[in-house]
Amino acid sequence: MSFDAVAQQPKLLYLLQGVAAFAAVVSLILLALHRGPVRSRAAALLLLAPALLLLTVGLLLPGLRTLVLSFTDSGGDAWAGFDNYVWLVTDPRAVVALRNTLAWVVLVPLLATSVGLHYAAAVARSRFRAFALSLVLTPMAISFVGAGVVWKFVYAYRPAEAGQIGLLNQLVVAFGGEPRQWLVDSPWNVLFLIVAMVWTQAGFAAVLLAGAIRAVPAELTEAARLDGASHGQILRRITLPSIRPTLLVVLLAQAIGTFKAFDIVKTMTGGQFDTGVIAHAMYDQAFRYGETGRGAALAVLLFLLVTPFVAHQIRAQRRTG
Repeated sequence: MSFDAVAQQPKLLYLLQGVAAFAAVVSLILLALHRGPVRSRAAALLLLAPALLLLTVGLLLPGLRTLVLSFTDSGGDAWAGFDNYVWLVTDPRAVVALRNTLAWVVLVPLLATSVGLHYAAAVARSRFRAFALSLVLTPMAISFVGAGVVWKFVYAYRPAEAGQIGLLNQLVVAFGGEPRQWLVDSPWNVLFLIVAMVWTQAGFAAVLLAGAIRAVPAELTEAARLDGASHGQILRRITLPSIRPTLLVVLLAQAIGTFKAFDIVKTMTGGQFDTGVIAHAMYDQAFRYGETGRGAALAVLLFLLVTPFVAHQIRAQRRTG
């Protein structure tokens, strides 16, 4: 595809105008601050102005535009009322996407945090803590697309008479079983996708929780051991109550991240076999099927679902900070 400079000239002009306007605002602010003393509140507002400008142009205006589009037809021109929102709760594929998204929001934080917590409790006070945490953090360095490719090979299926290239099916065949199409059978295929997400996020939970566990006074755990408490009892009665604020932040961060579960679904199944989520359905409706109104309605729904989690996370971070 060649680049048509003439056709793109208006867009380039708008881009240059935006950059020039932003540079002018920053220059005026710096000039105003340099020319004389101003009150601290006014100075703070001036310094915030560029960020507020970018947020308005990059987030607020597109958000309002998306809200308006959610009440229009597929072309984004004619008014459709609440038809797109009625479609959200009546179309079977949209309902499946909503159900899967809720499953991701519940299971990913619980599983990833649980794995990270037990791993952190095991290595938090170990001499090899740094190495152990870097080891479990490695999957997080991989993009979601990369993780999807890795786990797609893990679940890869071939007929029984052919050689298996998927790790899981190879193990099944080695123990005398029949290979399965793990990513086809619903609803279990959703759980297999969730495993890939947990693999990437457990390290994040482990690192944060290991730091919180190290902050728990060692005298408490030592006294509990002398009284005959087991590892599980110490974890439940001493460690968990002490790290509760950090645990809450980790759970909320994991939950917010699952709403963006697009890459793994797109890479591993393409949203087929009843594995779609809201983010993937939004992409399909807006860009594959040309249903602008439905795509915008899905985006609004996604925003409404994630907002309470973000608000609660901000409160939790303020309490821990």
